[in-house]
Amino acid sequence: MKKIAVVAFMIMLMIGLAGCSGYGPGGMDLGKGYIDENMTDDEFNEIVENEFVLTSEQKTSNVSLSANTAAYTTIRNFIKNKQKISKNQVRIEEMINYFKYQYGEPEGNDVLNTVASVIKTPWTEDTYLLTVGMQAKNIETTDIRNNLVFLLDVSGSMYAANKLPLMQQAFIMLLQNLDENDRVSIVTYAGSDAVLLDGEMGSEKLKIEAIISDLQASGSTAGAKGIQTAYSIARKNFIEGGNNRVILATDGDFNVGISSQKGLEELIVKEREDGIYLSVFGFGMGNYKDNKLETLASKGNGNYGYIDNLLEARKALIEDINGTLYTVARDAKAQISFNEDVVEAYRLIGYENRQLTDEEFDDDKTDAGEIGAGHQVTVVYEIKLKDDFVEDAKYADFIIRYKDPEVGKDTVLEQVTELRQATLLPQNDDINFITSVVEFGLILRDSKFKGTANLYAVLERLEDIVNLEDDPYKHEFKTLIEIYKSYQE
Repeated sequence: MKKIAVVAFMIMLMIGLAGCSGYGPGGMDLGKGYIDENMTDDEFNEIVENEFVLTSEQKTSNVSLSANTAAYTTIRNFIKNKQKISKNQVRIEEMINYFKYQYGEPEGNDVLNTVASVIKTPWTEDTYLLTVGMQAKNIETTDIRNNLVFLLDVSGSMYAANKLPLMQQAFIMLLQNLDENDRVSIVTYAGSDAVLLDGEMGSEKLKIEAIISDLQASGSTAGAKGIQTAYSIARKNFIEGGNNRVILATDGDFNVGISSQKGLEELIVKEREDGIYLSVFGFGMGNYKDNKLETLASKGNGNYGYIDNLLEARKALIEDINGTLYTVARDAKAQISFNEDVVEAYRLIGYENRQLTDEEFDDDKTDAGEIGAGHQVTVVYEIKLKDDFVEDAKYADFIIRYKDPEVGKDTVLEQVTELRQATLLPQNDDINFITSVVEFGLILRDSKFKGTANLYAVLERLEDIVNLEDDPYKHEFKTLIEIYKSYQE
């Protein structure tokens, strides 16, 4: 796979964020988030916020690691269109993980580098925020062959401009990074499924692009049959030692065939054991099934993103494509073991649907998250410290367990990091930005833990971050809060 054209991407990104009236293929506004006029029946998995836990009663907290980002982009789309945000779509960990931070590359044979920080909680007295950031190693992908199956929803529900037309443009972007070592197949589904391309060389870009460009939206949604066919094609073209993956693009509405979440899970879970993973990208709003797409990606050992405009398509399918396609840590999970002499109580912020028991953490067969090349994952805890703790004492041990990305190699690898005052990062711009994202998420959820959190404080903190405008995504976050604030007043 070829290297991306970073300069061209940044130029396009800045044009879109500046609010220019530039248009991409088909006349689509590059910077605007699209949404159906009559948004109804969007579905999100229920989120029940984590409570404080006394360390004396339970000193360990376990989480399945994930670098998903879909929650942030769906929230961004809602805010741009002044739509009411559901508490259940505010997955704070995905908001944090959308952005990039200076965590530093892993050293030696380590797959992940871990850094941590403890600062006072800005919106609550007497608590602190413990932030643990993980940076996955980057890998050389030139010699890795790809067997990709594009599973594209062309049902009638995909007719809107922010669905099929945007999806077509997004996948055409992806083609620019493929070459003769890659194999591409295209499976579509509506009332029935169809195989439009079977194992074509990635260098045949014009042929592949023509097929994608000719797609039309109509009919019902036989999603389950489409997934079955896509896996069949992936198995047929399987590349030993390569990257074998189905990439699903849909609004998540499966109304013909197996439509329950349980049925969809059972349909894909066995395929990951044979080395065929599933990544999912959602499009559009109005009957959007976030709950199903999140589950599919999790069970398929892939990541889940939401694409609301061409700029996001470039980020997901060009800039971050290595993390999407190439797994470096399989079934990755983390355990933090708090020192009860220092930490009186703790509360995990986010990851409500990804927590594990001690037994699940210790069980090597537990299905956990996948981390891709170059991915970053951040975990934040709100903690209460004991009054008499020693300043240089240890806060906790942080343990990461994961398997080799190659299927069949189930040896569990482990990295342990001791979190004590002497090894913590000082408060810096990254920590201040993460704190701002957390505070905004608590405000969006109207969390009972939000304390004195308010938009003015978030904006003031962002104003103090040096060179914020050098990162267009972080700069857009600040603009997003200003938009949200304007229609809350």
